[in-house]
Amino acid sequence: MAEDLHIVQGSKTEQYEALYPQIEGLLTGETDLVANLANVAAALKEQFGWLWVGFYLVKGDELVLGPFQGPIACTRIRKGKGVCGTAWAQAETLIVPDVEAFPGHIACSSLSKSEIVVPLIHQGEVWGVLDVDSVALNTFDTIDQTWLEKIVTLIQPAHV
Repeated sequence: MAEDLHIVQGSKTEQYEALYPQIEGLLTGETDLVANLANVAAALKEQFGWLWVGFYLVKGDELVLGPFQGPIACTRIRKGKGVCGTAWAQAETLIVPDVEAFPGHIACSSLSKSEIVVPLIHQGEVWGVLDVDSVALNTFDTIDQTWLEKIVTLIQPAHV
């Protein structure tokens, strides 16, 4: 397990290329889901400095707040509601350049301007989502989508 995160400057792609193996190292040999979610959230927040990085886990018909880094957050989100609930319902990554323009956006923080939500999928079922918020508009793109989708495949759900 790595003890320190090596922060890399450069293009977004270069940052992800350097961060990915570090996250892989953090997760190798650790089976505790909460520990792994916490370390992934911390690594992403440290590298990119986004406003909020965290996980919501499916519990019944709601997403329930899991490990995160950033300001306090909404605790529960219903399926199909807001960006997180919609990404869960559609089982696909959503990139929102301007959260104010997203129908039904749930404003957990008024500081959030753009967002990306990546579903965590195991055996065809969404078991959680990675939610990332930025204080700037248009922060996230297909580079983030590609790398964040790759990163979340490293995380195994607790019931495996």
